Amino acid sequence: MNLHYFELPKLPELVNAENGTDLWLALFKAETEEDLKKLEVLEVPVMKQAIEAYHSITATPEFREIERLRSKARHDEAQALRKARQEATKIATKIEREKWQNIVADKDAKLADKDVIIANLRSRLGKSAE
Repeated sequence: MNLHYFELPKLPELVNAENGTDLWLALFKAETEEDLKKLEVLEVPVMKQAIEAYHSITATPEFREIERLRSKARHDEAQALRKARQEATKIATKIEREKWQNIVADKDAKLADKDVIIANLRSRLGKSAE
C-alpha cells in the first residue's frame, strides 16, 4: 500500500485541465467562489459535477448555519488576536516610556550633581558663579 501526501499550499495557481490529481487538489484547496469559477472555466465534466454537488450541499440551511458559525469563530479569533497585539503594544510602549523616563531622570540627576560639584569648585577657587 502506497501513501501519498500532497501539500495544498504548494499547488500551482494555474492547474492543468489534463492533470486529474491537480484538479482535485485545487478543488480541495478552493476557499472562495472565485476559486471554484477558475475550475469551472476549465470545463472538465467531473469538476463541474463536483462543484454542482458542493453547491447543492452548501444550499442546505444546516450547512449555511455551520458555515456562519465557522465564519464567526474565525472572526472572533482574529479579534482576540488583534486585541492581544494591542495589549502587548501598550505594555511594550509603557515599558519603553518608563525606561526612557528613568534614563532622563538619571541624566538630570547627574547634571544636577555636576552643577553642585562645579559650584563647590568655584567657591573653593574664590570665583563667583556666572
